[in-house]
Amino acid sequence: MRRQRNVKIVATVGPSSSSREVLRQLFQAGVDVFRLNMSHGTQADQSERVNLIREIEHEFERPIGILADLQGPKLRVGQFAKGPVTLEVGQPFRFDLDDAPGDGGRVQLPHPEIFAALEPGATLLVNDGKIRLKVRSCDASSADCEVVVGGEISNNKGVNVPDVVLPLAALTAKDRADLEFALSQGVDWLALSFVQRPEDVLEARELIGDRKVAVMVKVEKPAAVQRFAEILDVVDGIMVARGDLGVEMDIAELPPIQKRMIRQCRKAGKPVIVATQMLESMITSPMPTRAEVSDVATAIYEGADAVMLSAESAAGQFPVDAVSMMDRIAMRVEGEELHREIITAARRIDRTTVADAITAAAREVAEATHVKAICCFTHSGATAILAARERPSVPILAITPVRATARRLCLVWGLHCIVAEPVDRFKLAVISAVRAVRRDGFAGGDDRIVVTAGVPFNVPGSTNILRVAPCDEKQIYEGSIEY
Repeated sequence: MRRQRNVKIVATVGPSSSSREVLRQLFQAGVDVFRLNMSHGTQADQSERVNLIREIEHEFERPIGILADLQGPKLRVGQFAKGPVTLEVGQPFRFDLDDAPGDGGRVQLPHPEIFAALEPGATLLVNDGKIRLKVRSCDASSADCEVVVGGEISNNKGVNVPDVVLPLAALTAKDRADLEFALSQGVDWLALSFVQRPEDVLEARELIGDRKVAVMVKVEKPAAVQRFAEILDVVDGIMVARGDLGVEMDIAELPPIQKRMIRQCRKAGKPVIVATQMLESMITSPMPTRAEVSDVATAIYEGADAVMLSAESAAGQFPVDAVSMMDRIAMRVEGEELHREIITAARRIDRTTVADAITAAAREVAEATHVKAICCFTHSGATAILAARERPSVPILAITPVRATARRLCLVWGLHCIVAEPVDRFKLAVISAVRAVRRDGFAGGDDRIVVTAGVPFNVPGSTNILRVAPCDEKQIYEGSIEY
């Protein structure tokens, strides 16, 4: 199945999309990567979903990526004695460690780490930022606050602390158990929540060891924005998680932050997902709003690798329609000449290696000589990611003998991933590429393709050959050019 777009679609699996039939329809509608939200459902539920996705992958003979999204720490208030309480602007309110039920003047906040980090003047946000309080005084077990924005507070509402770096590990006991489970299921990407510093990522990598999974960070904390360059250095991908980020930061800051992160990821050759509320109204409506369509289009114009559906596909009434709509928007935007102009103008890449030069040359040759496709033979996936970073105007085929690599690359912009038999000679690689482009409708007849590979074969990071080849096996076998 060949997608008619370059940007990838990630869809969250949930109650609305857990059956084999719906998952199959979602894949046919355009899903490239399925997201498992470890905050919801049991491990048995998630295992069943993984099995169904792999069955669909086998049915269509196309690799499908699976992303497991860890929950991270959840900061919540305690219980109220007489139900919800309404806080008025200007009134005092206390958070403390006392487990007694709360009332109109106080409630438990069972997180001593928060009190350890708070200082007078800090902000506390409750219920997704709907309630805002300013800390007036605090100690190791309590914080006396003034209500700045009032509203109703009730049992177990979430708390955000945007002004300070909390002394909390990004991985809870639940996350560690879910991480081991996800690895046992053979997921392709692992997304980390609540990351504030690069050390949070290194902790996860230590737990992963040498097991094959790509690590993604959800940027949802102001501290992660401030240390984004350092975090980007130690991860394989980024998710711009605009939900929590929009709670903890001035919401007007989100568009420039999104744009900067996408550009930095592209420059670094790290895939980036734009997520949260992309087609939110399609949870209950068969059609999105005009603003949502523009939001999806903006992420595509900016060059994001993927756009993501959350509740729209997990719990919404129209999961397949939401994927189809995202697919339609992407094809329409990418068909615009303006899209190509913007993508080309944003190509700011530091090239320092042979592989960098080879992939840049592949794009230039393809665009200058009307070559139909770029075929990258890759073992680890690094060469294909470099080719995608160039954002060429022709299709890119990522051809690999490693199924796990093909699945992981399903998240990357523009890559048509193919699992092929291993080859040990460049001529055999070219023949394999020709068969792939002809079979999947990328080229044929008198067309030509660009083939990149590394000698010796099946050694990560060895890309050192570029060849323009005809889409004719006979010419390759009988031609005067040595392959």
